[in-house]
Amino acid sequence: MAAERSEDYTSAGFLGRVGSGSAPAVVVVDVCRAYLEGGPLTDEGGRFEAARVSAERVVAAAREAGHPVLFTEVRIAAGGADAGWFAVKVPGLTAFEPGSPWAEPPAAPAPLSGEVVVTKQYASGFFGTSLASTLRALGVDTTYVLGFSTSGCVRATALDALQHGFRPLVVREACGDRDATTHEQNLFDLDAKYADVVSEEEALELLRATPAAPGRGTPPAPGRGTPTKGTA
Repeated sequence: MAAERSEDYTSAGFLGRVGSGSAPAVVVVDVCRAYLEGGPLTDEGGRFEAARVSAERVVAAAREAGHPVLFTEVRIAAGGADAGWFAVKVPGLTAFEPGSPWAEPPAAPAPLSGEVVVTKQYASGFFGTSLASTLRALGVDTTYVLGFSTSGCVRATALDALQHGFRPLVVREACGDRDATTHEQNLFDLDAKYADVVSEEEALELLRATPAAPGRGTPPAPGRGTPTKGTA
């Protein structure tokens, strides 16, 4: 059935490939405690935790290769005052209001000193933020997008990466969603229309094989540090 669907989409002109460019960055979307064990947005199947572990490996490979790693986080005002109808549609966004511990990142992957953290109130990491400008200033042409959740903020960020002129690659195992079917359907649709969906193994190989531009993505010193905020 999957092969037939792919064949049907290909015959209609979908499922092209954008490939990886020469200047990649990893964009970690909303990997935070709210989706992990004990959090209000977690799943029962451990999909978010499995994605976190995969994301940790991808981030480590990017840092080792000298490529930039950027993070997004959701932070909204009390009562959802700056989240508009999104806060009405998704009451669970209260997990990201001031004082909530759920918006914090896990031990890994987490920002290191000097790595940009883009604060947002909506799904896409690009909407109303400095992300596109920051990526252009770094000389980035390719974004490896991963994080939580596949059907929501990952999808929106990958789509906007394409629309801002970056090559979007979504790392399959490093993305998590509440429902396995929703996860797979969104990955297929992204791969058909908006991004290349690649395996973790492929992402690691590409990141390690791509030379880092001098002075462009020097990894920070080991250890957790204070992130550099990047907001609109």
